[in-house]
Amino acid sequence: MSKPAGPFQLPPLPWAENALEPVISAKTISFHYGKHHAAYVKKLNELVAGTRFETMPLERVIAETAGHPDSQKVFNQAAQAWNHTFFWNCLRAGGGKPSGELARRIDAELGGFDKFKEAFAKAAVECFGSGWAWLADRHGKLEIVAMPNAGTPLASHGTPLLTIDVWEHAYYLDYQNERPKFVAAVIDQLLNWDFAAEQLEKSQSRKAA
Repeated sequence: MSKPAGPFQLPPLPWAENALEPVISAKTISFHYGKHHAAYVKKLNELVAGTRFETMPLERVIAETAGHPDSQKVFNQAAQAWNHTFFWNCLRAGGGKPSGELARRIDAELGGFDKFKEAFAKAAVECFGSGWAWLADRHGKLEIVAMPNAGTPLASHGTPLLTIDVWEHAYYLDYQNERPKFVAAVIDQLLNWDFAAEQLEKSQSRKAA
């Protein structure tokens, strides 16, 4: 894959394209990452060329453009580029369960792991149209929220811990219109709880600094 022209690059996947099979096929990953994700990065580079956003880290571009209609196009591409990179890291073959501090907080704040799975699936399945379901830490409390289009907790001072992409291109080749099956399979078999715990630890370290 050719290197994008511009300050923002397409990060490599954290696993091989076939690593998530049979839950997510190599064909889906090839299109999702190689076409859709790459297109967001390419378009972002085109939009920021010659602007103040050109020299900013991606997270700052998102923060600076969120909620500003005149920068909506930049926000959309920046957030989608960031969201996808985060999503890939939220997945790993075999999945697992939360442990340590994150497991304790899920028990205390979300009613336990089974309640979390139910609420996370509900947010993902019921997200109208295209969007993302998130587990985030906001002001020291865990929350599950669905956000349409390019929505991300980064835009509202939250710390993302996990996400599921429910744009149709994330699942249609494998599941067609059966979003609930895709969501259930990801939650049961692919969520990377070590990555989520790392995000929580980073968030707590930033607050303590």
